[in-house]
Amino acid sequence: MKLAAQILEPAVTWLMRREHPAGREITLHRRRIYILPTRQGLVFGLMLVVMLLGAINYSNSMAFLLTFLLAGLGANGIWHTHRNLLGLRITRLPLEPVFAGETAYCRYRIENPSHVPRRGLVLHRRDVQGAAIAAQARAEAVAELPIVTTRRGSLRPGRFSLSTTYPLGLFRAWSWIQFDEALTVYPHPLAVDERFTDAGSSEGEGRPDPGLGEDFSGLREYQPGDSPRRVDWKALARTGDLYTRNFESPRGGELWIDWHALPATDTETRLSMLCHQVLLAHQQGIRYGLRLPGLELEPDQGADHRHRCLSALAHYGQPAQGSPAP
Repeated sequence: MKLAAQILEPAVTWLMRREHPAGREITLHRRRIYILPTRQGLVFGLMLVVMLLGAINYSNSMAFLLTFLLAGLGANGIWHTHRNLLGLRITRLPLEPVFAGETAYCRYRIENPSHVPRRGLVLHRRDVQGAAIAAQARAEAVAELPIVTTRRGSLRPGRFSLSTTYPLGLFRAWSWIQFDEALTVYPHPLAVDERFTDAGSSEGEGRPDPGLGEDFSGLREYQPGDSPRRVDWKALARTGDLYTRNFESPRGGELWIDWHALPATDTETRLSMLCHQVLLAHQQGIRYGLRLPGLELEPDQGADHRHRCLSALAHYGQPAQGSPAP
């Protein structure tokens, strides 16, 4: 299957050399639709050839009648399969950002402007195939195409196909579709602390260690990534186990989430830790800002600010580009 895809890829690229990625909507006209027999269609054609040879050999009029009747049925199936795609309008819907490792769903609206229902429509991208859907007469349907994300950044779904074998399954008609769209993939959050408790200065004075608040609230088991400044060394001397001190700050304070305040040295690990801290600060309703090398986002709150911070983490170290709205 993969070998066939590698062989067909240059041919598909050549066929689509004049088709540029669409901005938002694509209408399937005759020049965009391709059709070939399926495996069942090839068997059906071979069967017709054998029946025709038998009818010629025996000069049997009933055999001729049956052969030409089935051939006419197959020819009519070509037209119906092709018409099942003709005139459809495909519109891309906004992409929802996801975290690395999650499954993203690219959603497309398929509009049927004709009075004939369109059935058995399937989206297909490489080795991923969506569920079959139907667009009723003068109506629309929404199809989803799952994509598994593996890394942060900007992910372009690329080219996919809309195909059908309706009504007989003897022929497959399809059209290649590509939109100029990009999906924002946030870093995978990596827990650093159980709670976010630091309220930093809104003026940016100092860079307090995340989790260092004002009021001591107890001990918890040490977790990788905890700052050595928070380790209770006296408890280690007494029990031989590592514990981390928890501090709380009044809810609703301001916090600076700082790249340089983390113990990790690996870039991706730092970004994952910062992602976790942004989510935790947003959950606790704290006004927070984000400091990255070469970038500083002022303290703020809300879903838009969360998206800006997570997008900055997603695209850190990558070429600058716009990200879709949350």
